[in-house]
Amino acid sequence: MKTISVDPIPGNIFEKLGFYWYQTPEQPHYVADELVVITEEEGNSYYRAAEELYDMYIQAGQHVIDNNLFALLDIPANLEKVIRYTWEDDRHFHLIGRFDFAGGLDGTPIKLIEFNADTPSMIFEVALIQWTILKHNKLKEDQQFNRLYETLKESFARIKALHPLFDTSEDKIPHALFSCLDAGLEDENTTRLFEEIAYESGYITGFEYAETVCFDKGNPLKKGGIFNSDGEHFDFWFKLVPYEYIGNEEPELAEILTDIILRDVTVLINPPYSLLFQSKGIMKILWDLFPGHPLLLETSWQPIQERRCVEKKTFSREGNNIILRDEKGNIIEERPSPYESYRSIFQEYAELKKDGDNRLYQAGVFFSYEPCGIGFRRDKGIIHNNSQFVGHLVE
Repeated sequence: MKTISVDPIPGNIFEKLGFYWYQTPEQPHYVADELVVITEEEGNSYYRAAEELYDMYIQAGQHVIDNNLFALLDIPANLEKVIRYTWEDDRHFHLIGRFDFAGGLDGTPIKLIEFNADTPSMIFEVALIQWTILKHNKLKEDQQFNRLYETLKESFARIKALHPLFDTSEDKIPHALFSCLDAGLEDENTTRLFEEIAYESGYITGFEYAETVCFDKGNPLKKGGIFNSDGEHFDFWFKLVPYEYIGNEEPELAEILTDIILRDVTVLINPPYSLLFQSKGIMKILWDLFPGHPLLLETSWQPIQERRCVEKKTFSREGNNIILRDEKGNIIEERPSPYESYRSIFQEYAELKKDGDNRLYQAGVFFSYEPCGIGFRRDKGIIHNNSQFVGHLVE
């Protein structure tokens, strides 16, 4: 594989963009001063893979619903009703997800590692940072597979058009509230980036930490809904809060959200059915429906015999609770974390492309109605949320 060196972005420029996590405890230089060089055909192949896999995920999601396999995927029972409702109502549009791929460089086959469909990270890096790297280095700014920002604007406009009944106020402008947990600048500024994109798409927007958002189930005399701490009602709620957390840890909130969604009071972005795609258990469903498909890795509920495999939890996130096992089931490497209560899946190990410094590369491809952005992470071991981000350049 080929990389090229670039001049690093000074920290003050990152901070002007709101990108304060350019250094992390595990990675002092979180943004690499190199770019992965890909060909146009390699980029197109990543996009084709994402398109095909998204269609397969839709079929797998329908299979889960038709056969009532929610519990198999560790999906909380109190979210099943709203998942079914939003799945069957085409107005509930899946805004954003990120496919993680092994391979795709130098003729190596592309293999699906997982789909981060509910609260994907790396939005800021792909949408803004790698574009800034090209601009800072006086390279052609369009020399990337990267329309993530523009495509999200188009998708927000599409969501608005799907819900014309919300255009009932005199100004005919829908109101959207954007929230995350008060847990750090990465989540907050990523959420605020979505807010800015929605504002540019024609929404009246607001930001509120999820801890202080007001949820009202309503009664026969008032419709209820979602409000900020000033009492303003919002038609749409974008939340960088995992659905499985809401279902398992906030059951009363899950009940309220179900009620206001079923009554068309407020729309949630991403929709609840994104939890079907987020559960890594669906990769076992994919393998059952499409056995031997060239984009898939064999996946099982049991360790794969006599082959290296990766053990994951259905709802582990950010590279946590990943265990690499050898052909005899012995642990090669692991990243423990607090997701032990979820069920394990076992996925055939896929070789990641390696550079001369033994760093492994994993491609991330964003999907919002269509594939719209590529970025890479690299590390000498298991890829995780603080693994180094590497932009790309099309040669």
